[in-house]
Amino acid sequence: MNIAPLDGMARAETQLDQAASHIAALPAAAQGADAVDLSQEMVALLQARSSFEANVKTLEVMDETVRTTLDLVG
Repeated sequence: MNIAPLDGMARAETQLDQAASHIAALPAAAQGADAVDLSQEMVALLQARSSFEANVKTLEVMDETVRTTLDLVG
């Protein structure tokens, strides 16, 4: 069973990991490597967090719906 919110959570986790990796590279960037735009990385972190929160809410609603259905059935 493929649940879309779980896919969304995986994408949000990937986004968080990528942004964290870029931010972690800041000390190297100061030594002449590719520069990291901290504002862009912060926006990416905020977007990933929002995606994660939305997917968690979706899972909570799905859980509540299943519980309600089970209560009605039996």
